[in-house]
Amino acid sequence: MSVTAHVEQLKKKHESLSDAVEAAQRAPGIDDLAIADLKKQKLRIKEEITRLST
Repeated sequence: MSVTAHVEQLKKKHESLSDAVEAAQRAPGIDDLAIADLKKQKLRIKEEITRLST
Protein backbone atom coordinates (compact mmCIF):
# COMPACT_ATOMS: atom_id res chain seq x y z
CA MET A 1 0.00 0.00 0.00
CA SER A 2 1.35 3.40 -0.90
CA VAL A 3 1.76 6.10 1.71
CA THR A 4 -0.90 8.23 0.02
CA ALA A 5 -3.43 5.40 0.08
CA HIS A 6 -2.61 4.69 3.72
CA VAL A 7 -3.11 8.36 4.65
CA GLU A 8 -6.47 8.38 2.84
CA GLN A 9 -7.51 5.26 4.72
CA LEU A 10 -6.49 6.88 8.02
CA LYS A 11 -8.46 10.03 7.16
CA LYS A 12 -11.59 7.93 6.56
CA LYS A 13 -11.10 6.14 9.88
CA HIS A 14 -10.55 9.50 11.62
CA GLU A 15 -13.80 10.82 10.15
CA SER A 16 -15.62 7.66 11.23
CA LEU A 17 -14.31 8.06 14.77
CA SER A 18 -15.40 11.71 14.77
CA ASP A 19 -18.92 10.59 13.93
CA ALA A 20 -18.78 7.93 16.64
CA VAL A 21 -17.63 10.47 19.25
CA GLU A 22 -20.43 12.87 18.33
CA ALA A 23 -23.03 10.10 18.50
CA ALA A 24 -21.68 8.85 21.83
CA GLN A 25 -21.77 12.33 23.33
CA ARG A 26 -25.44 12.66 22.36
CA ALA A 27 -26.38 9.24 23.74
CA PRO A 28 -27.58 9.40 27.35
CA GLY A 29 -26.12 6.10 28.64
CA ILE A 30 -22.61 6.17 27.19
CA ASP A 31 -19.71 5.83 29.60
CA ASP A 32 -17.30 8.78 29.70
CA LEU A 33 -14.38 6.35 29.55
CA ALA A 34 -15.67 4.95 26.26
CA ILE A 35 -15.85 8.47 24.82
CA ALA A 36 -12.34 9.21 26.08
CA ASP A 37 -11.08 6.01 24.44
CA LEU A 38 -12.62 7.02 21.11
CA LYS A 39 -11.01 10.45 21.38
CA LYS A 40 -7.61 8.88 22.11
CA GLN A 41 -7.93 6.64 19.06
CA LYS A 42 -8.85 9.65 16.98
CA LEU A 43 -5.83 11.58 18.26
CA ARG A 44 -3.45 8.68 17.52
CA ILE A 45 -4.76 8.51 13.97
CA LYS A 46 -4.41 12.27 13.52
CA GLU A 47 -0.81 12.10 14.76
CA GLU A 48 -0.10 9.24 12.34
CA ILE A 49 -1.59 11.24 9.46
CA THR A 50 0.59 14.22 10.38
CA ARG A 51 3.69 12.06 10.67
CA LEU A 52 3.12 10.42 7.28
CA SER A 53 2.27 13.71 5.57
CA THR A 54 5.58 15.36 6.45
